[in-house]
Amino acid sequence: MPEGLTRRDAEILAFERQWWKYAGAKEQAVRELFDLSPTRYYQLLNALIDTPAALAHDPMLVKRLRRMRSSRQRARSARRLGVQP
Repeated sequence: MPEGLTRRDAEILAFERQWWKYAGAKEQAVRELFDLSPTRYYQLLNALIDTPAALAHDPMLVKRLRRMRSSRQRARSARRLGVQP
């Protein structure tokens, strides 16, 4: 186990790396694999990708997830302000 990551943290990162391989919806796979609601899973994931340990463990994945999160945040802000992206 990489330093600073729990077993669940490492499993979440592994799942994010290949979640599309699971049959059905991602949310259903999250419920089955982690016994978490999708909302709680994304809360944990967002906190996890901000940690140095996650970045050290899988830099490409963490940077991609951070970029995707930033893009979604910008789109939400633009919608709130009535700005077309």
